Amino acid sequence: VQLQASGGGLVQAGASLRLSCTASGRTGSSYVVGWFRQAPGKEREFVGAIRSFGETKYADSVKGRFTIFRESAKNTVYLQMNSLIPEDTAVYSCALDLSGRIASIHQYSYEYWGQGTQVTVSS
Repeated sequence: VQLQASGGGLVQAGASLRLSCTASGRTGSSYVVGWFRQAPGKEREFVGAIRSFGETKYADSVKGRFTIFRESAKNTVYLQMNSLIPEDTAVYSCALDLSGRIASIHQYSYEYWGQGTQVTVSS
């Protein structure tokens, strides 16, 4: 399985961006896709996740601003980011857990990782 993340860019505070994470290979019907981010000088942190059955989970810092949804026909999960703030600046990565048991906030729960995409929010 390979993951391809895209959609990052440079935007002003208050703007929106949509990131995509497309999986190639066999993912099965039960899975979890997580989004994580890493800001300069900081550890990677959980942003949100979606189970194949539709359940979502978000970090408190993005709740109400970010939305994760999937387009199963395209094997793609999206991270819609609204009302961006400079503190959202980071490299965003998507990850896949093929067990699909829970929408974990822990990096170690995910077996496959895509390359990161840079999101920069200017003030």
